[in-house]
Amino acid sequence: MLGTTVILALRSIRRHLLRSFLTILGIVIGVGAVVTMVTLGKATTAAVQTQIAALGTNILQVRPGQGFGRGGGGPPPPPLTDDYLEPIRRQINGVTAVAPQVQRSVTAIYSGANWTTTVNGTTDAYFKVQPWPLTAGRTFEPAEEQAGKAVCILGNTVVKNLFARTDPVGKRLRVNDISCTVIGTLSTKGQAGFGGDQDDTVLMPLKTVQRRLTGDDKIAAILVGVDQAYDTTQVQASLTSLLRQLRHLEAGKDDDFNIFDTKQISDTLTGTTTLLTRIVAAVAAISLVVGGIGIMNIMLVSVTERTREIGIRLAIGAVANEVLLQFLVEAVALSCLGGLIGLVIAQIAIISIAPLMQVPFIFDVRINLIAFAISAVIGVVFGYFPARRAAALNPIDALRHE
Repeated sequence: MLGTTVILALRSIRRHLLRSFLTILGIVIGVGAVVTMVTLGKATTAAVQTQIAALGTNILQVRPGQGFGRGGGGPPPPPLTDDYLEPIRRQINGVTAVAPQVQRSVTAIYSGANWTTTVNGTTDAYFKVQPWPLTAGRTFEPAEEQAGKAVCILGNTVVKNLFARTDPVGKRLRVNDISCTVIGTLSTKGQAGFGGDQDDTVLMPLKTVQRRLTGDDKIAAILVGVDQAYDTTQVQASLTSLLRQLRHLEAGKDDDFNIFDTKQISDTLTGTTTLLTRIVAAVAAISLVVGGIGIMNIMLVSVTERTREIGIRLAIGAVANEVLLQFLVEAVALSCLGGLIGLVIAQIAIISIAPLMQVPFIFDVRINLIAFAISAVIGVVFGYFPARRAAALNPIDALRHE
């Protein structure tokens, strides 16, 4: 009986193709929108997590000042200096490496070509805090760091814009007024979590940058690598306590420095994108309800149009449950058909939009199955009332209907 009922439902849909398509349009739009929004939201979250991971995991970043949106007038906070590095390394449990950072915008010149980039003055510990493999060459040697030698390691963007197809290792590169030897090249990292190009950089020994570019011993930031076995929150608390001692801050006085935890930043951004995805998906899901109402409306019209047919079926021996099942299957078939079309449209939209948003293409089987199941449920919920109305018709009254 079920097979015959399905065949009858499909025949009824085929007899009114245009009306059937317009009926399921709300379901198509709803399923397509929900699947597209949720999938792109997950892809965006994955992209953000990848970009944050490129900055390094389990890293605490120390900077002078109270951070974004805090503080006010008054004198600037004391700068960070080399004197902080050794106490942090020795006195805090769970610290794997400590790397200072000084950055300065410069013009790099090689063989008539020039490129504006950023010099990052640091030490060899930088590669221990956030592993960044080299594609060629080597990192800084202790003697080069101590003496402030003019050596540099280039990011991929600088290599492409200055050296084209030439191997830069061993070549002499001018950075502002400094002629330095290229000792290595970095692997590609891509965009950072906040849109910057991580590969557009030149790494040089800290003392070289301090002596020949900045002219002082100030440090812009200190990167602290934390062992995976330790909780970054506890390490951050110990680091805060130590920095307050080093900076001679009395009890009750606000910190004149800030510490960023890359894991916390990743969790915050991930939570934000997930929340926005849910909100957008909820708005898109409204069209599913509209589509369900459309199905119920058309099924009620169909019951009215086919009243005599229902009367004939009841008169020749069909029971009420069979009539109910026929109209219910027809509503579910319409809804499921709309769900399938919506899924196809969603995949086409995701494939088209993902490259524009620079996020990975993700095919989530679970999301697609849930969306299809919801479309079927909508067919049952909104098709039941018209089906029940058809099954409750009196055969005699139905046969008299004009």
